[in-house]
Amino acid sequence: MNRVDLEGRTAVVTGGAQGIGEAVARRLIASGAAVSLWDRDAALVAETAARLGGQHQAVDVTDWPAVEAAARATEASLGRIDILVAAAGISGPNTTVADYPPEAWRGVMEVNVQGVFLCCKAVIPGMAARNYGRIVNVASVAGKEGNPNAAAYSASKAAVIALTKSLGKETADRDIAVNCITPAAAKTRIFEQMTEAHIAYMLSKIPRGRFVGVDEIAAMVAWLVSEENSFTTGAVFDLSGGRATY
Repeated sequence: MNRVDLEGRTAVVTGGAQGIGEAVARRLIASGAAVSLWDRDAALVAETAARLGGQHQAVDVTDWPAVEAAARATEASLGRIDILVAAAGISGPNTTVADYPPEAWRGVMEVNVQGVFLCCKAVIPGMAARNYGRIVNVASVAGKEGNPNAAAYSASKAAVIALTKSLGKETADRDIAVNCITPAAAKTRIFEQMTEAHIAYMLSKIPRGRFVGVDEIAAMVAWLVSEENSFTTGAVFDLSGGRATY
């Protein structure tokens, strides 16, 4: 493992209790960063943070007062927030648009879009005041291409891509880099929300012939949140195993 230098940096990883978020937190800690894991599962995030050697906050990222309070508490504890990795997300049901339950659609949008927006909103003022920050939002190849029977998930991840591009342009005059990643599916607990048919469909679209590993995702994120990434902002980094066509 190449060690990216994050000594002295502080980070927030949402969805940090498991899956991609946990892998990212582990990599950032190994690279020298002080990390606060945010997750709505209070018991699991506490256990994960204790195991990794990080701090934690039980946070519902769809709740602005809760996100704002968590940001202030993290700043008080760590001194500031240099890095945000917004990895919290849900898949929603696998069904057609015609049959998609409106309440399920709203739920996906709340977590996957509103949650990313609120977390970015909470940390950007401090980053701007210090003229330094790194943000990586976790989108998906589904946001580029659209998966059938996953319209809410696909639409939400497309929104994350657009949000990232907008915020990257807004902060480009400062030493703040805002980028997103678009991984193919990774074997995490989010698969529990999907049908076997949908999982098989996703695998069939990946030329590599396998799902992406969470540690592979974390490796890319570690560089994107480093000081070395001083120019690229508002960009989309593909981890689709060759699937993405643009």
